[in-house]
Amino acid sequence: MTEDESGDPKPETIAASFGVASDLSHAAVVPPLYLSSTYAFDGYDKPGAYDYGRAGNPTRDMLGQALAALEGGAGAVVTSSGMAAVDLLLARLRPGELVLAPHDCYGGTMRLLKARAGLDQFRIRFIDQGDLREVERALEERPVLMIVETPSNPMMRVSDIAALVLRAHDVETKVAVDNTFLSPVCQRPLEFGADFVIHSTTKYLNGHSDIVGGAVVAADPEQAEELAHWSNVAGSCGAPFDAWLTLRGLRTLYPRMRQQQATAMSIARYLADHPTISKVYYPGLESHHTHAIALRQQKGFGAMLSFELKGSAEKVRRFIQSVKFFTLAESLGGVESLVSHPATMTHADMGAEARAEAGITDNLLRLSVGLEAESDLLAGLERGLSAC
Repeated sequence: MTEDESGDPKPETIAASFGVASDLSHAAVVPPLYLSSTYAFDGYDKPGAYDYGRAGNPTRDMLGQALAALEGGAGAVVTSSGMAAVDLLLARLRPGELVLAPHDCYGGTMRLLKARAGLDQFRIRFIDQGDLREVERALEERPVLMIVETPSNPMMRVSDIAALVLRAHDVETKVAVDNTFLSPVCQRPLEFGADFVIHSTTKYLNGHSDIVGGAVVAADPEQAEELAHWSNVAGSCGAPFDAWLTLRGLRTLYPRMRQQQATAMSIARYLADHPTISKVYYPGLESHHTHAIALRQQKGFGAMLSFELKGSAEKVRRFIQSVKFFTLAESLGGVESLVSHPATMTHADMGAEARAEAGITDNLLRLSVGLEAESDLLAGLERGLSAC
């Protein structure tokens, strides 16, 4: 087994082999899938390690353990979706408590936060987390939780995790970082002091666009136990089959991400030089305003990028009709390349005013770069852009 200097296996090894050859019943190399909803007791008042599927499942727990190991956390809870993962953190809050969130966060996250706040379950304040003075002013209200999304969706703004954590912890504010766009391959927020890491496992961790799931990884074992308790209480747990598929997808996470982000860098450079493009948003480009932060806290730049077309919004329609090898669809992180129009798709519910404040224009397009040949993807983009 390949190990690092501490004697622990490297992340690539954890992803590829976690749970392999651990079956005690039949010595299966691939971990089995446990679909049972209930488990036999050893006797009167003698439950085993598992009693009911909502409270625990061996397959789901194996995925959680793998994710905790990859993120360097004390434990993880696997949920039914990425939004369920966010909601699991919010479920423990009390009326009147304050949550801070980025002003340009994912549309689904913003919708959830506004909906919960609208029911007076807590207070919400959206701030520009790239402006540390604004962050410090917001922290004067002593919020209980700060949600950080870096890079942001879809503007690819990189937030300084260490700087945010330092200021938040000064007032005992917990920090949860959404690491969906980068995965532990490129970023490990707990290393910078974050308290929680959030994932939509639907995306890169699974990597094949065939499940919906989420996870929360906690740095502190007591917090991990409390989250597991709340997941059982609320029934937000993920399905065993989805967990099994995600664990299978995890086996190829590192080689997938390496290839996808290499192609994404080539595409970003190509788009940056194209005459029909006014702006490219990709932290790997030196021209990106948060490039220096990305260099400092990331091990790679990921495979997500956005760009703006010059001219009227009609050009967006022409591009989408003509582009090849990029499917018009929501979501991201699969082996197939996707293109989306945030203003009418992923961020439509934000409303025009919130989109304008976040910088999401009608000419903005977002790409999720897959595993197709780089030359084909570049040719497919050129076909779309030539129609503009």
